[in-house]
Amino acid sequence: MRVLTGIQPSGDLHIGNYFGSIKQMVEAQSQNQTFAFIANYHAMTSVNDGKRLGELTMQCATDFLALGIDPEKSVFWVQSDVKEVLELYWTLSSFTPMGLLERAHSYKDKTAKGFATNHSLFSYPVLMAADILLFNSNVVPVGKDQIQHVEIARDIAIKFNNQYGDILTIPEFKVQEEVATVPGIDGQKMSKSYGNIVNIFGDEKSQLKTIKKIVTENVSVEEPKEYETCNVYNMAKLFLEGDNLKALQERYRRGGEGHGHFKIYLAEVMWEYFREYREKREYFEKHQNEVREILKNGADKAREIAMPTIEKIRSVSGISY
Repeated sequence: MRVLTGIQPSGDLHIGNYFGSIKQMVEAQSQNQTFAFIANYHAMTSVNDGKRLGELTMQCATDFLALGIDPEKSVFWVQSDVKEVLELYWTLSSFTPMGLLERAHSYKDKTAKGFATNHSLFSYPVLMAADILLFNSNVVPVGKDQIQHVEIARDIAIKFNNQYGDILTIPEFKVQEEVATVPGIDGQKMSKSYGNIVNIFGDEKSQLKTIKKIVTENVSVEEPKEYETCNVYNMAKLFLEGDNLKALQERYRRGGEGHGHFKIYLAEVMWEYFREYREKREYFEKHQNEVREILKNGADKAREIAMPTIEKIRSVSGISY
């Protein structure tokens, strides 16, 4: 079974990225044929500085490797190094009704929040469909907000197959329900676009400063507190299980501690959880040529796997003659 995920290099990786997709991908490596790519074409919808995008791409690759993406187990590459994805994007555009894109939640949400309306933002789901379909992906791990994009890829693939035969694999999405939507410091879905993230990497003092900004209810220290609706608890539970999670719940129920205490606890738990990953990141940060070689080898593998599909599409669509 082929499992595919991609992530935009549009800023620092945050815990929503990790629990929403990266952790699932790392765990799937030993059981499936896994594909992980850095979606730098997608990032152009929000990053306009070319030099900065290049820097962010290398940063993202370094972070991915530090968090456990294994180039011996996964095909790992940068989206723009496999140009066939743009060819498929254009072909699939001919099978994409305008109404399908106009109904996309992500586009409507971002424009409502003041993002510039342009073609790349509008046609984002078609490029995502090309990412998925080029490699005959069976499963795409996503957060709840990305389910619709996989459904759009399915709709486009079905229309294409109805025209030319069963060439494209119809993908399924996979949502890990307990982490489907990771809350940001304001309680909304954690997203770089919303400026509400908690970074994975960075110095301990800055991380604590961010965590202290998490929005909480105004309840006196002595009173018991609701944990199920608390943004601090809903982040902390991502890192805890069993007795440790029950102990935190009991601290909320008995009162005597303020949300500030829980924020400090969350910061401590997070810092310890990512300790090993920080050490790996330091290694790759010092060996950037090794990272570039890994990406090049991954792109070569990705192109080799993609070519049979793209050649079939060229043939049936008349591009090859």
